[in-house]
Order: sequence, then C-alpha cells, then structure tokens
Amino acid sequence: MTCRVLKIARQPHYRWLADPVTSAEWVQAHRANALFDAHTDDPEFGHRLLADEARDAGEAMSDRTAWRICSDNGWWSAFGKKPGRNGKKPWPPAHDDLVQRDFTAPGPNLLWLTDITEHRTREGKLYLCAVKDVWSGRIVGYSIDDRMTSRLAVRALESAAARRGLVTGCVVHSDRGSQFRSRRFLSALRRHDLIGSMGQAGTSADNAAMESFFALLQKNVLDRRTWITKDELRIAIVTWIERTYHRRRRQARLGRLTPIEYETIMTTTASQAA
Repeated sequence: MTCRVLKIARQPHYRWLADPVTSAEWVQAHRANALFDAHTDDPEFGHRLLADEARDAGEAMSDRTAWRICSDNGWWSAFGKKPGRNGKKPWPPAHDDLVQRDFTAPGPNLLWLTDITEHRTREGKLYLCAVKDVWSGRIVGYSIDDRMTSRLAVRALESAAARRGLVTGCVVHSDRGSQFRSRRFLSALRRHDLIGSMGQAGTSADNAAMESFFALLQKNVLDRRTWITKDELRIAIVTWIERTYHRRRRQARLGRLTPIEYETIMTTTASQAA
C-alpha cells in the first residue's frame, strides 16, 4: 500500500529491505573512519596527507575523494583554520605539568624529556624526535622520518622503552604538540606504564633541557653545511648522537664525564653498594 501511495516500484523497495546498506555506502563509511582516525592522530594534516594515511591503513581512495569526505564532515587542517580575534587558542594539555622546570632526577628512567626538531635538505625536510633521560643526559631513544606524524613520536618512545628495559613509572615530559597528544602516543605511554607530563603552550622554558640538546645539534650538525639528501643528514645525525654526544662530549654537570661514562660509573657503583 505504501508503494502504491508513494508511487514507488516494489522491486527496488524489496531490494532495499534485503540490503539497506549498499556496497558503495559501506566503502564510503570505512574510508571516512580511516580519514577520521588519521585526522584525530594528526590534526595538522590536510586532505592529501590524510589520504596517504588512509591508504597506508588499507583504505584506497583518490585525493579528491578524501577532500570530499573531509569537507562533508568538517575535518580541516589545524593550520588552515582562521584564528579568532585573540589569535589561535592553545591546544588543551593531555597531562598536567609534573616537572615545573625542575630538570633533575636522582636516578635513571625517572624523568624523560621529548620533543621534535626539523631541518631542510635539497630533497625536503627531515624530522627528528628524541627522548632524553634527564639523569645522565643520554638520548635513550630517537626516530627520524621525512614526515612529522604521531608515528614519529611513538617510534622514539618505543625505542627508548626497548633500550632501557624496566621503565614503569617514568615521567615523560613534552610540549603540547599534536604528536604527543595523539591516541597512538597516549596508548604507548599506557602500554609501558609511563606517566605523561606537558608544559604550557608556547613556552620553550618548560622543556629547556631538551631545547638545549637540539641547540647543540643545530650548531654541531644541522647548520654546519648545506645538506643535499635526507639520507646524508640522517647518517650525520645518528653519528653525532651515538659517537660524539654520547661518548666524546663531556658535561660539567656530570663531573666532566660523557653520558655513557656517567651511566657506566654510577651503575657500577650502585651495583657494588648493593
């Protein structure tokens, strides 16, 4: 009766009853889910980078399709939004500031600092995320990539956790970058029983000890010459961290010892005392 009143053919109506969600709608929903997950993890990404992330997750689509889905749902890059009258509001912190600019620790794996830096090459930018143990100043984990995504921060954290072993209860302090507020990074913190901490927005002093390491890297590696390829710069960064910073650069606060020497001596002393 409804079909007769609405002048709708019966066959399409019964086909809809048998299969209310078409295959095209099903594909569209999965694509939207993949784009939403990528946008949540990296809100700075535009539709092209979100499409790349979705394709990596197994949902193939063109950039135009990604733009249409993002446009329909209002998923815009954070950089593309127009600031309000008082400028762009700072992102809310995922954690409280547990450090309060006190960059000291009585032992290893009690306080880690992390941040991301970038540098240009002729092939494009290269990004480094590093994790520093405040106790010895050692870079306990790092990750290098040509894209600044949440995976960059997660890989650095996983590298640090794998290298240091038992890290339960260690405080990981960062700024309010989206990479450190992403679901992937927060999940990695929970997986290793780490405690998150974040400084204020736009205040480099809240992570000054990490900024000082990047300043050394900038002076000793990044600004020394013009870098042609990304691989060339990647090798130079790893070489400087592992050979020079860890094993040759002595620090006054460590009693004129290198981070590796300090950890070796202090660990041996603690073992003998036990």
